[in-house]
Amino acid sequence: MALDPHRRVLANGVTVVVQANRLIPAVSIAVGCHAGAIVDPPDAPGTAALTARVLDRGTTTRGADAIADAIEARGASLTAAAGRQQIVVSATCLASDLDAVLPVVADVVRAPAFPAQDVATRRGELLTEIREADDDPGAVAVDALLGALYPDPHPLGRPVRGRAAAVAALQRADLIAFHARWMTPSTTTVVAVGDLDPAAALDRLAAAFADWAPVSATRPILQPEAPPPVRERRVVRRPMPDKSQADVAYGFVGLARHDADYFAALVMNNALGQYGLGGRLGDSIRERQGMAYYVFSNLEAGLTAGPLMVRAGVAGANVARAVASIDEELQLVRRDGFPRADIDDSKRYLTGSLPRQLETNAGIAGFLLSAELHGLGPDYDRRLPGLIDAVSHDDVARVTARLLDPARAIVAVAGPVSDDVP
Repeated sequence: MALDPHRRVLANGVTVVVQANRLIPAVSIAVGCHAGAIVDPPDAPGTAALTARVLDRGTTTRGADAIADAIEARGASLTAAAGRQQIVVSATCLASDLDAVLPVVADVVRAPAFPAQDVATRRGELLTEIREADDDPGAVAVDALLGALYPDPHPLGRPVRGRAAAVAALQRADLIAFHARWMTPSTTTVVAVGDLDPAAALDRLAAAFADWAPVSATRPILQPEAPPPVRERRVVRRPMPDKSQADVAYGFVGLARHDADYFAALVMNNALGQYGLGGRLGDSIRERQGMAYYVFSNLEAGLTAGPLMVRAGVAGANVARAVASIDEELQLVRRDGFPRADIDDSKRYLTGSLPRQLETNAGIAGFLLSAELHGLGPDYDRRLPGLIDAVSHDDVARVTARLLDPARAIVAVAGPVSDDVP
């Protein structure tokens, strides 16, 4: 369906957006605060992640049990999670229950109490997640790649979940300070999608957030300086000899969402390693050579230049061959370009996938929240197919030459690693 979002910016800086979707009598709410891991204190990675985990454990006016009762008694749901750019609090409920659920959501965002016992419990859960990631070759390889592409103190080099020593040291006061500084009216967007009258729903959202007092805290630094350029190829090894599978994270600093080459890079990445069973990389390395358990590429274009990475899982004995095959595929597309049919197929796939993104209220809410974050405009869904279709074969060739240079790749390998990685 074509979107027609209704938008209002409140006097305190909160942005509210409403989209009607009357197919089912339900509503999805997404509240995004520009307070993700990108603004973690440099010496305390994981602060945003732990803050998000404790938001729903009580507020200054509601205890955790009262929040759970208000949500669960109506068959509703409430979640909070930290990403790279934002903390997002999400809720789903029947349209008839919006007036009961919305105040709870607003309270969780605006006035969390961070009870000390719950901070300790959720900190323990996060530490368990960190330990599990430290034992996962895939997570270890990605962390090593990001740390090499974005050396300290660049925030993209730190894992969103944080690091064990820093998370173990976090206390209630740290979360209170983080919330006060970063989760503020001017950094917040509230989106509601569902069986709603847009004008009336805007008023209801505004009423829930309008009296949230603005603060003078500095806005998040959403666009850190670019990391130093990678001038030569480097291999980063993380030996895990007890593992049977090695994971490869092979990558580059990519581009930001607002970059003029973004749509060409989107089409290129899809043809390279996402379309079908893994695009060109999957066809060569997984299907024809039978060398990888999985292989794909991923483009993370945010408010600053995110990574473009190729991921592969292989037997330890096949690491060198797999990396050499990735090198070969990238060199071929740099020299010869992608077949025009592959680019056309990639564009059709991306355009055809848009309706699937907008099938649910939650999907629409996430789409609109991202559009607000990146300043894409209320008609972005209508413009998007044309922006993809306008990408030419020459555009893809240009962005391929710009981004995919094996001579400047960082190759991170975790697992049973040998020394013969090219």
